[in-house]
Amino acid sequence: MINKFNINQVFEHDFIIDSKIQDLFIEISKDSNPMHTIDAYAMKFGFENKIMHGNILNSFLSFFIGECLPIKNVVIQSQNIDFKKPVYKDSKIKLIALVEDIVESVNVVIFKFKFENINNIVVAKGRIQIGIL
Repeated sequence: MINKFNINQVFEHDFIIDSKIQDLFIEISKDSNPMHTIDAYAMKFGFENKIMHGNILNSFLSFFIGECLPIKNVVIQSQNIDFKKPVYKDSKIKLIALVEDIVESVNVVIFKFKFENINNIVVAKGRIQIGIL
């Protein structure tokens, strides 16, 4: 199944972070930090308004691996993400994931990814490694 991937192969998917996604994330994580829930509080620290939880982007990575790849017998082995810019409610975010490496001997694929806003500004980036079962 590793032959379903090629070095430099690109996958893209768009997401919108709306109130429903934020509310569900708060419900699941129990993280109701005022930086994420109160506009005035976040604005005191220089943000335009409340910022979305960065880990919402991690859930989008889970969706990407579980639902967007051409195979389903995969597991995430590791991932790292660097948050570069704040993301606000109702933001449209594009995930762009590039196959960076394939390790055939152990059925591993490594992706380099980035999330961009509608202005093509990188808001987060990192790497994710999957194992093919």
